[in-house]
Amino acid sequence: MGSRTTAWDRLGDYLHQTKITGSIASTLYWDQNTRMPSGGASWRGEQLALLAIQLHSRQSSRDYADLIQEARVEWSQSGLSTTEKAACGRNLDLLEQDLGRQQALDPALVAALATAKADGYNTWQQARANSDFGVFAPSLRTMIGLRQEQARQLAEPRSCWETLAQPFEPDLTLKRLLELFAPLRQRLPELLQQAGRQPRQRELSWDLPEPAQQQLCDTLLTSWGRDASMTCVARSPHPFSITLGPNDYRITTRVVPGQPLSCFLATAHEWGHSLYEQGLPDQKHQWFAWPLGQATSMAVHESQSLFWENRVARSQPFAQQWWPDFEAAGAPLSSADDLWRAMNPLAPGLNRVEADELSYGLHIMIRTDLEIALLEQGLSVEELPAEWNRRYGELLGVTPSNDAEGCLQDVHWSEGLFGYFPSYLLGHLISAQLSEAMAAAIGCPEEHVRRGDVAPLLDWLREHVHPVGRAMNAEQLVQAVSGRALTSEPFLRYLEDKLDRVLAASQVGGT
Repeated sequence: MGSRTTAWDRLGDYLHQTKITGSIASTLYWDQNTRMPSGGASWRGEQLALLAIQLHSRQSSRDYADLIQEARVEWSQSGLSTTEKAACGRNLDLLEQDLGRQQALDPALVAALATAKADGYNTWQQARANSDFGVFAPSLRTMIGLRQEQARQLAEPRSCWETLAQPFEPDLTLKRLLELFAPLRQRLPELLQQAGRQPRQRELSWDLPEPAQQQLCDTLLTSWGRDASMTCVARSPHPFSITLGPNDYRITTRVVPGQPLSCFLATAHEWGHSLYEQGLPDQKHQWFAWPLGQATSMAVHESQSLFWENRVARSQPFAQQWWPDFEAAGAPLSSADDLWRAMNPLAPGLNRVEADELSYGLHIMIRTDLEIALLEQGLSVEELPAEWNRRYGELLGVTPSNDAEGCLQDVHWSEGLFGYFPSYLLGHLISAQLSEAMAAAIGCPEEHVRRGDVAPLLDWLREHVHPVGRAMNAEQLVQAVSGRALTSEPFLRYLEDKLDRVLAASQVGGT
């Protein structure tokens, strides 16, 4: 909006400085998850608490509020085009919304949450390593209390769980979530039962050495266009993707003994996240300092990672192309179909991250129901392991033999990320509906994979999905791209088709 002395530019500079502070905290988080020794947890908690206080101060200060107000006045009097004015107005609306939320929070609570997250992550690691929920229980109890207090301080016209879900899924209501999940609650167990009529192995009877798995992952990322000058891959207990700054994109993966495809598929998944981050709008003032340069929602984020993991890496044409690489790495596979069936076990297991597409949704619904029960319905922390195991037995027909296989398998609750889990399943629904829209526009994604050229897939996503940012919420994006409201139907169609094909291949090739 003109010269460098405008309110808009001063606001942009302020946001940029805030983003730098946030990226320092993210860098410490990256280190905590990848290389930091466990003995550093307490000090790291103090570091993150200090940064959290500084961030909260910047994001709730009177000076910041005045800057936004000045920019609002300037915007109202500007001669911008209709499109530019709408974008600037949306940025201001979102900044004002976020400002109001920050101003509602007590700085002492912000610091307590940062400390509790660092402590929670450390005790979760210890508890998981020893399969001892009792070690983690006090940290979880503390975190639940702090998040409940956060919801009280925010005082939004939503339930506690809905309030905590807003940063992940803007505008999501529990009513709408239950509407979207209802057909899945009914149909997924039926599909699992159908899959069970053809006995299938959940665990593979072979493995690959770590160096071989790492080489396969490196080859995959190279073939998908990785630029090593601005991306980094490391190991962590739980795979994740994070952006630390302009041209600094990080992902992690892990090698799971006895699961030779886990590292490969996790790498595909996390790279999908990173591709989305790399495709977000490049704002005038700097790397997503403005809301419109940030991810639409975590469900949209997940839709992108799930697209590359499931629509591409788990597809039949992909298996046909990659079978020689896996065979050369030492995998005892006699055909591309062997690899494809191994990529798609379609049999219930205990672990969410390793779950197939058919049972994955049930893992998410169990977690969603349990965190709502913990936050709003009086489920005690002590009851969590037994309740987790009971629901797994009822919905998936499998029961954890210890806490590490059960309620300690995910990192999310250790950091108080309540309201995050539904994004994974919503991401499946969004991915399916966007994939149908993509197929109508440029042809079936699998055909592009068959030709060995995934560039058109990324180009389409770069044009229709990645640049949206926070200009709209997830459901509005799906409506705009696909022409209809989000529904579970495309996802269920996709699952039913895959199940039919996998079962047919199993009958031909055996298990």
